[in-house]
Amino acid sequence: MAAQTGAAVLLASLLLALAAIASSNTEGDILYAQRQAWNDPNGVLQSWDPTLANPCYWFHVSCNNENSVARVDLGNAGISGPLIPELGQLKSLRYLELYENKMSGPIPATLGNLRRLISLDLYSNHLTGTIPASLGNIGSLRFLYESCCSKLLF
Repeated sequence: MAAQTGAAVLLASLLLALAAIASSNTEGDILYAQRQAWNDPNGVLQSWDPTLANPCYWFHVSCNNENSVARVDLGNAGISGPLIPELGQLKSLRYLELYENKMSGPIPATLGNLRRLISLDLYSNHLTGTIPASLGNIGSLRFLYESCCSKLLF
């Protein structure tokens, strides 16, 4: 009986580890897709290598204890381009710091899916449009810095 219990615990641990790896790979895929959408003249995103096990080893990315992306710090990095809607799938993201860059286009409404987000710093970019109303649904959001958009919808 003890052997069966030990085997069950081992199997459960293995499944949890595989789930964490799969989550990290999905998050890595999302961040790598974002990297591909951006122009990075200073090479700040060179470490964003999709062949690494997970994005927790990339510069400017911090992860929580479950190896899920919790923070992206790219303030004043010289990057330009749009924010991709897939960023809204980074479920553990708490801080998205993209201030003083050359981001362009609209703020994706899918960022409203980031239910754990505490800080969204988009100040001093070239974003257009309105702030999506979906951001008003993030109960944990404490800081929203922007200077882009024509009107606040929430």
